Amino acid sequence: MPLLSEFFGIKITIYFDDHMPPHFHAEYGEQQILVDIASNCVIRGSMQANKLKLVLGWADLHHTELEAAWEDVCKNKLPKKINPLK
Repeated sequence: MPLLSEFFGIKITIYFDDHMPPHFHAEYGEQQILVDIASNCVIRGSMQANKLKLVLGWADLHHTELEAAWEDVCKNKLPKKINPLK
């Protein structure tokens, strides 16, 4: 489970050999969500509103990099790190 980015206590990961649709995982403490890369919508889980807003804003900014990361893990390649929010 490669760590793509980390900001404001939120960890963004993506798993090798994960299920469709293309998505990433975001974790903040005990809260976890799965976010669809294409639609930038939460597939599963919940997160407090202010952290969710950060995750979705970050994902919107890095859509192309997230698509590339998904393609990399599908090929069992380690994806590149993605810049965090500042």
